[in-house]
Amino acid sequence: MGFWRTRPDLDRLNEMQRGNLGEHLDIRFEAVDDDSITASMVVDSRTHQPFGLLHGGASVTLAETLGSCASYYCIDHDHESCVGLEINASHLRAVSRGRVTAVARPLRIGHSIHVWDIQLHDDRGRTTCVARLSVAVIGAKR
Repeated sequence: MGFWRTRPDLDRLNEMQRGNLGEHLDIRFEAVDDDSITASMVVDSRTHQPFGLLHGGASVTLAETLGSCASYYCIDHDHESCVGLEINASHLRAVSRGRVTAVARPLRIGHSIHVWDIQLHDDRGRTTCVARLSVAVIGAKR
């Protein structure tokens, strides 16, 4: 099972997107492997900037959603919680339609911090964005 404390449940992750930004952007969790987790997002008017291209903020939203959800499955839910600490992204290629798919892989899963490498690709498999997300592991609220 690698770094997962509990294996991510795709149905549960997709259900968690309902009624929030994930649903609005049509974020779908698609796959879990021993070393990665994958989700995708629609590229249409909901995710476009004014010039008809994928908005960088939408790419970052997909990256942070994916990495944060991945961290959730790496912690002890009885004693820990996790919160986004920092994200950076480089937008490498424009996308105007279709879906972008993101794959998150851990760079470090520590006791107090998780760092994720997240790469987004277009429908043709070309890298569109690379992001790095740092997640803080904190005590669970009682």
